[in-house]
Amino acid sequence: MTELVLMKGPGTVLLPADEQAREVIERWRQGDGVRAKVSRMRNLRFHRKFFALLQLAFEAWEPEPCEYRGEAAAKNFKRFRKDLLILAGFADPVVNLNGEVRLEPRSISFAAMDEDEFQQVYDRVADVILQKVLRTYTREDLDRVVQEIVGFL
Repeated sequence: MTELVLMKGPGTVLLPADEQAREVIERWRQGDGVRAKVSRMRNLRFHRKFFALLQLAFEAWEPEPCEYRGEAAAKNFKRFRKDLLILAGFADPVVNLNGEVRLEPRSISFAAMDEDEFQQVYDRVADVILQKVLRTYTREDLDRVVQEIVGFL
């Protein structure tokens, strides 16, 4: 199966977005039927905005000092991101070798999630951040600060 990148043209027309897509479409005869699974590609700038949101929250987060087997536990960005996704409801239950069930966050990769679902992730993660980390912020405060950070990227 060939994956093509298309863009919306005038009206209801879809146009090839790159040379590869143009070449494939040119090989089709007029009237050929094609089957398509369509998803709107995510906006790279919005993806960067999401990571700016995560970084802002991570830097502000001050966990209580704790130890594991005598060693100080450090905060970790990857774990923080996973926990936010889980708390936002974007996770699936999995079982480990000990028979314990835990939640594993869903992938936020471009291939795994379209723009509309990613918008839901962003909004729900922002809500979790406001509840758990940046409790003195309003949503407007958070959006403004994140937009300022993105402006510098």
